[in-house]
Amino acid sequence: MTRLDRGLVARTALDVLNEVGLDGLSLRAIAGRLDVKAPALYWHFKDKQALLDEMATEMLRRATAAAPGAPDPDWRAGLAHSMRGLRAELLRYRDGAKVYSGTHFTDIAYAASLDAYLRTFTDAGFTVRAAARAWFTAYSYTIGYVTEEQAMGPDTADPGGADPGGVDSGGTGPEPYDLGARAERLAAYPLAAAAGEELFRDRGAGFEAGLAAVVAGIELTLAPRSFTD
Repeated sequence: MTRLDRGLVARTALDVLNEVGLDGLSLRAIAGRLDVKAPALYWHFKDKQALLDEMATEMLRRATAAAPGAPDPDWRAGLAHSMRGLRAELLRYRDGAKVYSGTHFTDIAYAASLDAYLRTFTDAGFTVRAAARAWFTAYSYTIGYVTEEQAMGPDTADPGGADPGGVDSGGTGPEPYDLGARAERLAAYPLAAAAGEELFRDRGAGFEAGLAAVVAGIELTLAPRSFTD
C-alpha cells in the first residue's frame, strides 16, 4: 500500500490538476492515481479546500527553491523579477492561478523570501506599510493576469502553447481565443474591436507592459519623494 503523507498527496494532486483542470480535480481522482481509497485522504485533508491550500504551498516551495539567492537591491528590479517568477510558476499548472489565489499557506516557507523583498523597499526609504502595499499590488496584478490568460487558452501568438519567454502554457485548457470572431462581433465598436490585439495576443509582452505600469505607479504613489525626485 502507498505510504501517504500530505506532501505526496499534494504533489500527486498537482499532476492530476494538469490533466483535468480545477473543475475535474477531486479527492477520488487523486486517490485513484495513488491506488488508495478516497477516505484514506481524509486523514490528511478534511476537505478539498484544505488540499488546495497544501497544493498552493507546494507551488510556492517549488518557486522558492527555483529562485535561490537574495533579491536585486533595486526594489524595482527585484519586484519585477519576483512577479515574473510567480507568473512562470503559476503557468506550469493548468488553472494554477485559480488554485493559488485565495488559499492559505500551510507553513511559513514564504516568509524568508517575502521578508527579503520587503527589505529592498524599506532600505529604499519605504515605510513598512508602503512596502507591503507595493508588494501586494504587484502580487494581485500577477495572479489576476495569469487567471485571465489561463482562462483564455493558448496564446495565439504562440500556437505551440508557450509564450515568447518560454513559459509553459499550463496544461491543455480551452481552445485559443478567436480574435477574428471577436472583431466581427464588435464591428460596430471599432476601438473595442481593435483593443483585442493588445489585450489578448502575445500575453508575455502584455504582462510586461502591465507590470511596468504597476511598478511606475508604485514609484509615483508609494515611494518616498526624496528617492524619486
